[in-house]
Amino acid sequence: MTSSFNVQSADGYEQLMGRWSRQLAPLFIDFAGLADGERVLDVGCGTGSLTFALPHAADLSEIVAIDFSPVFVEATIKANSDPRIKVQQADACALPFADASCDRALAMLVLHFVPEAGKAIAEMRRVTRPGGVVAAVVWDHYGGMPGMRMVLDVAAMLDGNAEQVRSRYCSQPMMRPGEMMQSFAANGLEKVEQTSLMIRMDYLSFDDFWQPIAAGEGPLGKYIGTLDAGQRAKIDAAVKAAYRAGQPDGPRSFAAVAWACRGVVPGA
Repeated sequence: MTSSFNVQSADGYEQLMGRWSRQLAPLFIDFAGLADGERVLDVGCGTGSLTFALPHAADLSEIVAIDFSPVFVEATIKANSDPRIKVQQADACALPFADASCDRALAMLVLHFVPEAGKAIAEMRRVTRPGGVVAAVVWDHYGGMPGMRMVLDVAAMLDGNAEQVRSRYCSQPMMRPGEMMQSFAANGLEKVEQTSLMIRMDYLSFDDFWQPIAAGEGPLGKYIGTLDAGQRAKIDAAVKAAYRAGQPDGPRSFAAVAWACRGVVPGA
């Protein structure tokens, strides 16, 4: 298994994360760089937030988007109308492409869900030409996702099992400061740089925030789905109280910070 992300439906993912991925994509593209005429590989395309942003940033010759989930592949193919974009199911740790066959290999919000993340970075390096760029971005679950940490911290106060869920969530691959840089360098990339990217996740109401998680989407949704009715009711109420923070229900804005890293394939 090369992805630990829990997906129920493409629409559910869009409400949970896709709408925020679309905000992050332009920032990541600016950091990763892009040039006209390039062939770009999008590793872990999800519902296409990065895939469909790429043609707006440069006049690319081809975009190849892959994902491990057939749910995401089907949704991205259905949404695609650009003949330059090719979408297929594939394993990030065993990319079905020739050596040095793309100019850039990018991965947005996927490496932390790949148990063998270093192997995926090595594969991205392999398929990228000498002088080409490998870049990735992941959410900082430990210190940069206060909205999601709010859910897990509340749950951990009410359910002992949630402590293990929180620990796994905060210690996924590439989460520690400098971890991606170290892995990029260990896998033969040069001129490695790391930065932080920030967006804001703006919710209309508690229901807007909670519905996709309550429906079982993502790692938090997977945990919520394991609860019995009594535990579920207590945690639902406690998370709602934390969201409201003593104020009427309504819009809330949470900062969301991601680690981004890029490196150059040697030998140009």
